[in-house]
Amino acid sequence: MIRVLIADDQEMVRMGFRMILDAQDDIEVVADVADGVSAVTKARELRPDVCLLDIRMPGLDGLEVTRQLAGPDVTDPLKVVVVTTFDLDEYVHTALRNGASGFLLKDAGPALLIEAIRAAERGDALVSPQITVRLLKHFDAANGHKRDVPPPSEPLTARELDVVKAAARGLTNTEIGAELYLSLSTVKTHLASVQGKVGARNRVEIAAWAWRSGVVD
Repeated sequence: MIRVLIADDQEMVRMGFRMILDAQDDIEVVADVADGVSAVTKARELRPDVCLLDIRMPGLDGLEVTRQLAGPDVTDPLKVVVVTTFDLDEYVHTALRNGASGFLLKDAGPALLIEAIRAAERGDALVSPQITVRLLKHFDAANGHKRDVPPPSEPLTARELDVVKAAARGLTNTEIGAELYLSLSTVKTHLASVQGKVGARNRVEIAAWAWRSGVVD
């Protein structure tokens, strides 16, 4: 079972998410809380597989909760999926920088919500398709960060570059495999190798690195 914690200041939203997720055979909601402080406390206590966080919450907002649970300085990070009403690029950018494994809009629908949780649990990532490329391109390549990106510790192979470019376009591992005629395990192997070479923690950071470094333009 995938154990999920829900944090949202709106009771109706929490109830709706719980109903959707508890209806799945492989997902169990272990807690739902209404503020950021409780989200951090409960998440550290229960160690859920995935934390589903709203952004605008009292106490601590979802971006700060994400940083405390999944940020670069966290020794044993949790998986976080941010779900929000607000389609603001700076929110998405900060959430991913703070370690989120996924970012969805609340109107994305139940199917995408469920898939984002499953993706986060297995170490993959899912960002609402309508904001993936816009976000990475706008904040990284277009804002002049390209020159600040350190080179990989080892050169990427031609096949690794193909996989990185596909990931940066928002493709899932399965879609990458189909496009490049690779098995799912081979795609995962390439992504794991790239993570080590570029210092990324997940495929979202790989995609961000690809835009910042100019691998994708």
